[in-house]
Amino acid sequence: MKSILLLFVLVINLNIQAQSLQGSWKLTAENGKAVTGKEVIRIYADSYFTEGAKGPDSNEFLWARGGEYHKKEDQVRIDFDTRQEKPSAELIAHKIEFEEENSFSIEQDETIQKWTRVSGNKNELSGNWVITGRERNGEMNQMKPGDRRTIKMLGGDRFQWVAFNSATGEFFGTGGGTYIAKDGKYIENIEFFSRDASRVGASLDFTYKVENGNWIHSGKSSKGDPIKEIWSPYAKAYSRN
Repeated sequence: MKSILLLFVLVINLNIQAQSLQGSWKLTAENGKAVTGKEVIRIYADSYFTEGAKGPDSNEFLWARGGEYHKKEDQVRIDFDTRQEKPSAELIAHKIEFEEENSFSIEQDETIQKWTRVSGNKNELSGNWVITGRERNGEMNQMKPGDRRTIKMLGGDRFQWVAFNSATGEFFGTGGGTYIAKDGKYIENIEFFSRDASRVGASLDFTYKVENGNWIHSGKSSKGDPIKEIWSPYAKAYSRN
C-alpha cells in the first residue's frame, strides 16, 4: 500500500511539472477550426505573458498583447493590447485547461482557443526582464522602471520585447522571434517588428553575462548602433503599487 501511495504521488508531481506554462506557445485552433491567416506566439515566464501576432507568409505585424498572469486565481491584468485604445486595469478571467502535456485551451472573448507548445527549453536568460541601464557617451545611465518601461520576455527559444506605459495603455513598439543564448553569445532572429517590417529576417549578435542577477547585454542594435544595456528581473525591479 505504501509503495502504491508513493507511486501515485510521483505521477501527480510529474503531471504538474508537465503542465507548466513556462515557455512558448502557438495558437493552433479557434472554436475547433485550425488557425490560418495569422501566426500568434505567446510566451509565459515569471507570472507574466506576452503575445505577438504576424501574417503567416508576410512580415506584416498584426498585434501585441500582454500582462500579469495570476495562476492561482486564473486571472490576468492586461498591461498593453494594441487592439484596444486602453486596456482595463481590472483582473479578468484567464482559466487555462490543459488538454494534454503540450496543449491547453482557454476561453477568450467568447472564443475557445487551443494553444500548442512550441518549446519548453530553458537557459540562464529565461524569464521576464526590464531594462534598468543603458550606456550613453561611455557612461552607464541607471533607469528606474516606472509606468513607462521596456520589457523583454525570453522563454522556450522565443523572445519578445515590448515598450509600453501601463498607466495610460500607450504602446510604443515590439519585436520578437527566436533566440539562442549559449557560452556568453546571444543571437536574436527577428520574425516580427512593429516599427519597421524591413528588419524582419535580420539576425543580431550580442555578448552577454549574468552578474548579480542582472543581464549585461552588449552588441549592435537593429539600426547598427553600438549598445550596452542592463536588464533586471522584472519582479525585482518593478512592482505594482
